[in-house]
Amino acid sequence: MRYDLAIFDFDGTLADSSRWFVAAFNALAPRHGLRTLDAEELEDLRGRSSREIMRRLGVSPWTLPGLAADLRARMGQDTSTIRLFDGVQTMLATLSQAGVACAVVSSNAEANIRAILGPHAVAAISHFACGASLFGKPPLFRRVMKRAGVTPGHTICIGDEPRDIEAARAVGAASGAVAWGYATPELLASLQPTLLFRQPEDIVAGLL
Repeated sequence: MRYDLAIFDFDGTLADSSRWFVAAFNALAPRHGLRTLDAEELEDLRGRSSREIMRRLGVSPWTLPGLAADLRARMGQDTSTIRLFDGVQTMLATLSQAGVACAVVSSNAEANIRAILGPHAVAAISHFACGASLFGKPPLFRRVMKRAGVTPGHTICIGDEPRDIEAARAVGAASGAVAWGYATPELLASLQPTLLFRQPEDIVAGLL
C-alpha cells in the first residue's frame, strides 16, 4: 500500500520525552491535587489504555486542561534537554524526499515541537496541527488531510499509544504503532494496528 501522507504523534513517537514527562508530572502533581508516580507504577501503566491511566491517577476531565497547559509551558523551558529518537531525523528526510508528505499532530505546543525537531527535521514536515486535547486528534487528522489534499485511504497515522490507533480508525485512515514509545508493544499489538514498527527504519520500509 502506498501512503501519500504520514501523520506523526510527537512525544514518544518522534521525541524521547518519557523521562522528562514523568519528572514534570511529579513536579506539577501537587499543584493539581494529584499524586506522584514511581517507577514500578509507571511500568504497569504502560500496559493500560489512556482512559484507565487517567482513572488510576485521578486525573479528571476538569483537571486535564490545566495540567496539559502547565506541562506544555514547562516543556517550553526544557526543550534543549529532549532529543529525537535515534533514526527519526533520517526517517523523516527519507520519506519527504520520496514524496510522502509528513505531518505532526500533537497535544504539545508547536513551538516546543519545532525547537526539539531542529531545522533539518522541521524541513521534512509539511503540516503541523498542535494543542490537541487528549482524545481530540480526529478533527486535527481531518484538517491535515484536507490541507494535504490526501484521502484517508492514502493516509497513515503513526503514534505510540492506543488513543493514536483509535483516532486513526475514527477518520478511516491506516494506523501505525511504534514499539519504542510509551505504551508496551504487547498492548499496541493487541489493538491490531495496520502496521507495527520496531524501529524508525521500519517506517521507511513499510511506507515506501
